[in-house]
Amino acid sequence: MSHVSSHSPHGQPPHGQTPLHTVQVLGGTGAGSCAHVRSLAAGLTARGVRVTVCAPDEAARAYDFTGAGARHVHVPRGGDPASVAALRVACADADLVHAHGLHAALRAVLALAGRPTPLVVTWHDRAHAAGARAHLLRLLERRVAKAAAVVLGASSDLVDRARRRGARDARLAAVALPAPRRGRLAEAAEEEPDRLRHKARAELGAVDRPLVLAVGALEQGRGHDILMDATRAWRHLDPLPLLVVAGEGPQRAALQHRVDTEQLPVRLVGRRDDIPELLAAADLVVLPSSAEPRPLLAQEALHARVPLVAAAVGGVPDLVGDAAELVPHGDAQALATAVVRLLADPARRAELRDRGTAQAATWPSEDDTVTQVLSVYDELTQPVPYS
Repeated sequence: MSHVSSHSPHGQPPHGQTPLHTVQVLGGTGAGSCAHVRSLAAGLTARGVRVTVCAPDEAARAYDFTGAGARHVHVPRGGDPASVAALRVACADADLVHAHGLHAALRAVLALAGRPTPLVVTWHDRAHAAGARAHLLRLLERRVAKAAAVVLGASSDLVDRARRRGARDARLAAVALPAPRRGRLAEAAEEEPDRLRHKARAELGAVDRPLVLAVGALEQGRGHDILMDATRAWRHLDPLPLLVVAGEGPQRAALQHRVDTEQLPVRLVGRRDDIPELLAAADLVVLPSSAEPRPLLAQEALHARVPLVAAAVGGVPDLVGDAAELVPHGDAQALATAVVRLLADPARRAELRDRGTAQAATWPSEDDTVTQVLSVYDELTQPVPYS
């Protein structure tokens, strides 16, 4: 098929050529990968590429892929036996398929069986498993790495991992922090930031006390127990800092039980669609753990000029540089000490805000991300000229 190159003027296909059709495959509703795909969809369609996003309906509702110019096809989560069949149909006329995450990539490999369609895979994070599951995980990673024409890793350790698993071509991905979608609240915040900050703090019960914010799925291994332990160490402070945790998940009941029985200064506020407003209201952001090499919350905090305390794990140190307070992973006392020290030191908080702005300026832009991805697509789909 003859199609538009990424270098066509104004992103429009030259006469007689049809637009490149890419299918973006998501396995679930993870914030980092979903936001990345929405950003890619907007940038690709603006350059004349036809984009189909295959994702569960709940991801489409949350991230509005059609609003970015893409076509959305509902593909159930990986456990549903209909998912591979639905994906195979959606990819029937694709020039290239781009899967995000290991499980999405595995289904794409199965859906493309027997077809010559090139597969690009982006590894956004590193899956963890122990025992027999760890062996199965290695087998799945090897199958995906070998099947992909190109593996893009969100951090250098993921690129190395893909190469160890047999990837023919593995490269570091330029993964940008997508610009937040602007709603009426965000526009109003620019006009009346102090009033809206006060309103958000009043709603959360933190008008006359420091507000510490954590955001993330309430799942095992995300460090929420460490956070709960840390709050015990600052219960002597006056005024008492409030920890607000935005997110939902299977650990919700257990965490709420701890809050109630131990009388912890914590509010679990569930899944929220106003994270930019919560960030604007917060005095500090805490990230006790992350499976992502480039955690979205860390990027959002630095962009929003909110001081960050984070566990020095995975790609976090490389991402934030000297623009955050880093503490040992799993150390509740160190986390609590860093929070207490920062709350008592306005000069250090101001320094971290400025360092955060400088660090964020070094990250790839959305345009950098789309440009890199398009260059990969071109390599894989342009006809090879005869010599």
